[in-house]
Amino acid sequence: MNTMRIGCEFSFDAGHFIPGHPGPCQQTHGHTSHLEVVVEGPVQDNGMVMDFQKVKDVVRREVLSALDHHLLNDVIENPTVEVCIEWIWARLQPHLPLASVKLWEGEWKWAKKTASP
Repeated sequence: MNTMRIGCEFSFDAGHFIPGHPGPCQQTHGHTSHLEVVVEGPVQDNGMVMDFQKVKDVVRREVLSALDHHLLNDVIENPTVEVCIEWIWARLQPHLPLASVKLWEGEWKWAKKTASP
């Protein structure tokens, strides 16, 4: 079986604060976040693992529609990048054969979750 990974990248803008955090992140602030979604599977007879458009449609419907230009605290109770990754994974996993999800909070900070082997 010819298994391969494909990925799509997205960005969204959102505000958040980290409740009880002892630093500046306890104040409401915003980020432009970058999201990478990687799916894995066999290359089908049509030569594709999955149509990129399907990946984009699912991510837009299940994740971006809820997060882009929103206050993350209204959607996710404690919106650290780690908790956001878990939330995103839970929203996408029923619809896509996920290999990994990586989320950058701004330019230099990120978390990544991968599928168990």
